[in-house]
Amino acid sequence: MPYEDTVTTDSAFRRYEALRPRFPSATFPAGSQDCSGLVEIAEDFDAFILDSFGVLNVGERAIPGAADCLAELRRRGKRLIVLTNAASYTRPFALAKYHRLGFDFSLAEVVSSRDVATARLGDILGTGTWGAIAAPEDRFEDIPASVIHWTGQDVAGFLFLSSASLTSQQYDGLKRALVARPRPLVVANPDLVAPRETGLSKEPGFYAHRLADDLGVRPHFFGKPFGDAFHDAAVQLADVAPERIAMVGDTLHTDILGGRAFGARTVLVRDHGLFAGHDVGGYIAQSGIVPDFQCGSI
Repeated sequence: MPYEDTVTTDSAFRRYEALRPRFPSATFPAGSQDCSGLVEIAEDFDAFILDSFGVLNVGERAIPGAADCLAELRRRGKRLIVLTNAASYTRPFALAKYHRLGFDFSLAEVVSSRDVATARLGDILGTGTWGAIAAPEDRFEDIPASVIHWTGQDVAGFLFLSSASLTSQQYDGLKRALVARPRPLVVANPDLVAPRETGLSKEPGFYAHRLADDLGVRPHFFGKPFGDAFHDAAVQLADVAPERIAMVGDTLHTDILGGRAFGARTVLVRDHGLFAGHDVGGYIAQSGIVPDFQCGSI
C-alpha cells in the first residue's frame, strides 16, 4: 500500500462523489469562466489561498511558471496563503521545501492540515498518548500532545498523518485495534489521492473513509474541504472579505467545494493535478461542483 499503489482519476472521482454526504454543502455559480491564469483575474481578488499539490508542485517538482505567477501577484499587492492537506511534515520543513522549489513564502503564509488538526487534539482527547500513522522520518516535537509512532502499542487515540509507508499489515492492525476498543481517529489529511510523479497516490482520507464504511467509526477530519482549515487560513486574512478571496486548487471535492463552503470564489487548475489529461467538463457536470474560474496552470 505505498505511494506507488495508485488509482485512476475516474475511480477517485467516483469515490469522492460517494462520500458527498460526509462533506460540507455549498452553492455554486451556474457556469465557470476560463482564464489564462491568476494574473488575468488578479484585479478581481485581494488574496489567493493556494493548494500545493497540483497547483504549485507535483510531488517534489515545481510546476513551471508557478513561482513567476506568484511573484507577479505579489508585485500587484495580492496576499498569498498556502493551504495544504500534506500533513507528514512540520511547517518549517514544508517552508524549506517551498523555498527549495523556488517559492518565497514566509512561515506565516503556510497553513497545513497537520497544524489545523494538532491544534485541536486537546479538545478531542484531554490526556493520553496518540499513536501516529506517519512517515518513518516524521517527528512530533511541534505537536502539543504526547505522540509516538504507532506499531501496535496500546494508545488512547490514533493520529493519521501520512500513508507514505502504510502497509496492509498496519492497516489491518489499526482496524483490529478500533474494533477491539473504539477510540478517537484524527485524520490530518482528508485527501483521497494526491498527484505524484508516479500517479495518484492513496492518501490518509482514502483509508480513513474505508474504516468509516467498514466499522461505522466517525473519524475527525481536518483539512480541506472541512471548515477548520479555511478558518485557520483566514486568520491571516481577517480584513479581507471572503468574496475577495480566491481558493485555487486542482480538485472539485476538496478545493472547490471547500472554498465555496467557506464563502470564497474558486479557481480550478486543470493540467497538473487530479484532472491532468482529462476533460474536466464531464466531472463538473456529474458532480454539480462548479468553479468560478478555470485555468490550465496558474
